[in-house]
Amino acid sequence: MIMNIQIIGTKKCSDTKKAQRFFKERSVKFHFLDLNEKPLSKGELTKITAKIGKDNIIDTESKEYKKKGLAWMDFDPVEEVLENNQLLKTPVIRNGNEVTVGYDQKVWALWIKEGK
Repeated sequence: MIMNIQIIGTKKCSDTKKAQRFFKERSVKFHFLDLNEKPLSKGELTKITAKIGKDNIIDTESKEYKKKGLAWMDFDPVEEVLENNQLLKTPVIRNGNEVTVGYDQKVWALWIKEGK
């Protein structure tokens, strides 16, 4: 299996930085997509949510989530993230068709093990 790692997040996100460091320390090349420079397209977000479920993409700890009061609202997570990328739980790590959201070192280590 050839690893094709894509890290989606922001330069200021500490978990995204930790994910980048995790792959760098293991000499795994990756492509970084900074959400502040290029937001996710609806197609990309649809592919991600198909793997992890749309209820898992919102960062309920984010300032934006609290500011919008989404905890008290009925909303479509995909539409909210498309409107405001700051609501996306990061990092989103893609390895081909596999996807993780948040810091998930155990899964990444498994990908590396399987990739060698």
